[in-house]
Amino acid sequence: MITVTTETTPTAGTLKRLSDEGVSIWLDDLSRGRIASGNLAALIDTHHVVGVTTNPSIFQAAIGSGEGYEEQLADLAVRGVTVEEAVRMMTTADVRAAADVLRPVYDATGGRDGRVSIEVDPRLAHETAATIAEAKQLAWLVDRPNVMIKIPATKAGLPAITEVIGLGISVNVTLIFSLERYREVMAAYLAGLEKAQAAGIDLASIHSVASFFVSRVDSEIDKRLTVLGTDEALALKGRAALANARLAYEAYEEVFDGERWTALGGAHANKQRPLWASTGVKDPAYKDTLYVDELVAPGTVNTMPEATLNATADHGDIHGDAVSGGYAQARADLAAVEGLGISYDEVVNLLEDEGVAKFEIAWNDLLNAVTKSLDSKGVDGE
Repeated sequence: MITVTTETTPTAGTLKRLSDEGVSIWLDDLSRGRIASGNLAALIDTHHVVGVTTNPSIFQAAIGSGEGYEEQLADLAVRGVTVEEAVRMMTTADVRAAADVLRPVYDATGGRDGRVSIEVDPRLAHETAATIAEAKQLAWLVDRPNVMIKIPATKAGLPAITEVIGLGISVNVTLIFSLERYREVMAAYLAGLEKAQAAGIDLASIHSVASFFVSRVDSEIDKRLTVLGTDEALALKGRAALANARLAYEAYEEVFDGERWTALGGAHANKQRPLWASTGVKDPAYKDTLYVDELVAPGTVNTMPEATLNATADHGDIHGDAVSGGYAQARADLAAVEGLGISYDEVVNLLEDEGVAKFEIAWNDLLNAVTKSLDSKGVDGE
């Protein structure tokens, strides 16, 4: 349900402060109703939204409801398309329409923002060649300069990132949980820029973000801390996710201040910005704007579910850079968690596997819902 507040005060003030601190505000949601109603355009005007992210779960919720998709579903059924083709036609149509709404932002920011992301089929997360082929197809289907193709940061995804960036396609790398994998993602991006440069592609036309997931880290580690139950363990609840994200930003600063980047930056390449994802707070004991207030840093993106966006507009506490000065404490917090016998590597590997699995389930649910819709119109969707 779309419940966005449209008043300009104090809404504009809090979100404008966040934007002025160098944080690009993106909406982590999309539906045909949001576009057709003018709600997305209103969010751009009143809530400083400058981008949109989607994922299989978001499309499953939007298209699975059927609202706004009836006419296109009927046309697709008459054509006798497969269910997978129908899903791609609907999702890319929504992304194309959203990209058109955001085109003025894209033009005004020189391509930095005004972006809409669409993910490759999550069932391909462990297949490099198929991910590359899907990314190329999605870029062709959407056919807008401000689209970003989402590729998961699995081991198989890393070479796909390099190849797709090397073709001049902008990429949103998703499902990043670990610091080690994040460094591999940045290296894959730089390798892709080098390939693009060798192919004569204008590096200024390529943009990328690296989606570092936040709240799920706390959810998993807090659960283990609660089981331990000691005062020391309970005192660490709610600290691991922020620590992890802050150390990711430290890694970003190091990589994009290094020699390899200097050469690419001199050729007008764009930095791959950290994007804070999964910023909706899952534990009601925490402030609902925790992962916005405490992750303010220049050159970042925060993609928010609508509830978090509205909460930030209403009572967010934006107090300047909340990341750069916290590296020592972040290392201490993660070390303390490890010291209690909770393995960081085990947690982040589990979260990556679960993240891919959740998107696969959502995608299959979407395929099943569309199959039923096509069948109900007298056409076999298999």
